[in-house]
Amino acid sequence: MEFIGNFFVVASQVVTLFLLMGVGFVMAQLGKLHTDGVSQMSTLVLYVVTPCLMISAFEVDRAPDMVETLGVFFVAYTVSTLLGMAVAQLCFRNEEPDRKAPLRFGMTYGNNGFMGIPLVHAILGQDAMLFGVVSAVSFNFLLWTQGAKTMGGKVGPRAILVNPATVGAVIGGFLFFSGLRLPAMVNNAVSFMADLNTPLAMVVIGAQMAGADLKVSFTSRKLYGAAAVRLLIAPLIPLVLLMPLHLPAMSYCACVILCAVPTAGATGMFAQRFGRDTATAAQLVTLTTLLSVITLPLFAVAAQTISGLV
Repeated sequence: MEFIGNFFVVASQVVTLFLLMGVGFVMAQLGKLHTDGVSQMSTLVLYVVTPCLMISAFEVDRAPDMVETLGVFFVAYTVSTLLGMAVAQLCFRNEEPDRKAPLRFGMTYGNNGFMGIPLVHAILGQDAMLFGVVSAVSFNFLLWTQGAKTMGGKVGPRAILVNPATVGAVIGGFLFFSGLRLPAMVNNAVSFMADLNTPLAMVVIGAQMAGADLKVSFTSRKLYGAAAVRLLIAPLIPLVLLMPLHLPAMSYCACVILCAVPTAGATGMFAQRFGRDTATAAQLVTLTTLLSVITLPLFAVAAQTISGLV
């Protein structure tokens, strides 16, 4: 009974995020939110809100064991992602390249920035935000290297090292290790921008879903297969693999939650950039996002129960 109760507590938090997505979905369906506007909002989140979020999250007092905890978490998250990547590379071998690329990409990369970090904050609280931010460093490096290669593109070192998340991580890391803080006025502005991450990101996802073919999303066996890898196998890897390591409860739960998020919205953007099937990308994002309302609470509560957090 306790598990069921915890499930509904977490599910209510996930549903809250889905209600925010609903705002974007309805506005887009009514023609009040157009593709150009969604693209501009996405750019705002990616290039301004995300770095501000990372800087704001790093402005905390550094406890003696915090660096070690974050380092272990970084390795755990990266290894979990790499193992999920290996599973994805075994799938859809006979699929045509233009569809295979977004399917494999979508199985590997979850919606870390737009959904993972807000979920970690909603489920585990403000203290867990650092784990979400640290995961974004690993996520973005893999995204711009292996992810770009999966889509058939080539991205130079500058794009890998100089991207919004990396810049935010560098500035935030400097503040974290040095103990310095931004001037009050600047810090307040950064905090206000960081607060936009959850509502604005959810509205963008909802608006993107409005443009997908829902009928195809819910009738394609291949999409369901890809969704099973993204929503079940990907989070199952850290849930089981990290269990005997006895990580701190919040670190363990954050890793599982971040690996359990649905397909990244970047799947569509990368597919478009490298000339792959954008429809398949949008359908996979839509299907996994909707199904995650069930799978995410299950894995979040399982991780909390195993770690003793609840």
